[in-house]
Amino acid sequence: MIGSWDPAHLPNLDDKNCAVTSPATRAYNCIAWAVGNNSLWWWPDPANIYYWPPNVPREVTVDAFIRAYQTFGYAKCADGALEGGFDKIALYGKRMPWGDIEPTHASRQLPDGKWTSKLGPAEDITHASVADVIGPSYGSIIQFLRRPRQV
Repeated sequence: MIGSWDPAHLPNLDDKNCAVTSPATRAYNCIAWAVGNNSLWWWPDPANIYYWPPNVPREVTVDAFIRAYQTFGYAKCADGALEGGFDKIALYGKRMPWGDIEPTHASRQLPDGKWTSKLGPAEDITHASVADVIGPSYGSIIQFLRRPRQV
């Protein structure tokens, strides 16, 4: 495999559909990377250790993550189809044993229709399809968001 992640956790990634675009780092995570931030680790921890947008509940819920992205101009949308003039984010999540869906990952669509992800403390990658990171680690896509492309 081309990266440092465990292929059992991301079984759809391979040398044919993804490329490493930056080295592994713990400086930021996928939630930040989805809005183009590569200097902060975003997470809604109640102890305020990590960055989380002001006035957004510090809770690991789908609503809180959507609200965090709304502070950057994103709104819910129907799908991840490439739309000229828009940036898109895919939010992934897993159903917990108690029934709630918890967000786990976010990817950002690139202008050419490919996607980019930061894989936890591992590398940033580009991947051909939004579905390439679906699997045991991140679960499934739970919401798409979009905003007018920032020029």
